[in-house]
Amino acid sequence: MRRIAVVVNPIAGMGGRVGLKGTDGKVEEARRRGAEQRAPDRARQALASLAEVGADVELLAYGDPMGAGLARDVGFDPVVVGFPVNADETTSEDTRAAVRAFVEADADVILFVGGDGTAVDVATTLDELDAAVPILGVPAGVKVYSSVFGVSPRAAGRIVARFSETERAEVNDIDEDAFRGGEVVTELRAVATVPVADQRQSAKQLGGGSVESLAESVADAVEAGVTYVLGPGSTVGAIKDELGFDGTTLGVDVWRDGEVLVRDAAESDILDALGDRNVIVVSPIGGQGFVFGRGNQQLSPAVIRQCDLEVVASRRKLDGIGTLRVDTGDPELDADLRGWIRVRVGRHERRLVEVV
Repeated sequence: MRRIAVVVNPIAGMGGRVGLKGTDGKVEEARRRGAEQRAPDRARQALASLAEVGADVELLAYGDPMGAGLARDVGFDPVVVGFPVNADETTSEDTRAAVRAFVEADADVILFVGGDGTAVDVATTLDELDAAVPILGVPAGVKVYSSVFGVSPRAAGRIVARFSETERAEVNDIDEDAFRGGEVVTELRAVATVPVADQRQSAKQLGGGSVESLAESVADAVEAGVTYVLGPGSTVGAIKDELGFDGTTLGVDVWRDGEVLVRDAAESDILDALGDRNVIVVSPIGGQGFVFGRGNQQLSPAVIRQCDLEVVASRRKLDGIGTLRVDTGDPELDADLRGWIRVRVGRHERRLVEVV
């Protein structure tokens, strides 16, 4: 019997759709902007997938709202190993306390729900305990760039039930204040033991080759009256430069007919600015291939459904990815987006790439 421990960071990802690019230290601001919890639903998806596998497991969980109730929702009867100090305001120390309790209870693997910050809490606590317990993340945060996450919640649930080998993977985190200011400052925070699995995501790669001609081709192709929703990243940032405005490198900007309608937009801002015809322009994350669901949660299912999609990438970035991925949080939309699409890679060149 495999003893699988589950801990949920209930506030992870709340800052994404409201344009905060992270939730560390920004929970009240996220709530003020109308943010809703994202992590509980992601946890339910992962736990439901784990239950469907039908493996012989014993589930350990931390008290509500950090996992126990969510496990019961999908049919588990978890062993509760502890409770957060204040259920209304959980903190990183609660996550660390959960990890210590899991180690004490001889957990075989820890399934955590959150983003890179949660991954740091889990991995560094294990380092302090000198415990080699494997971990795997259910992607629920705004920043999900480390290589310790499943590619989707359901994939994470299947992996922890079935894996037979482990390897070492990097846990990186990004300075959120610098990130909000348009600068990516990454730091290696830990090296963790993780399951070996095809559906575990790779680490984010920064940079991706020349994008000048690509940016020029997109700018030359813009149409009058069309609203362009321009995603984050350096590739789309070059397109913003070519359109003649100083965009937010790590945010979403909305542009139409030579005018910036919204800069660094939240989901609600984008929805308000959409017109009769709309186009989302995004570039996949280097090394991972995610088009939606990593660092651009402002591009929500409600936004995506009202837009055509233009995916752009340098040849070098695309060569290092192979396939594209989506994780919008809406399984039906993810299924609709899967298949072969044309990705613009140069002034006159497009490549057929599969969204898996």
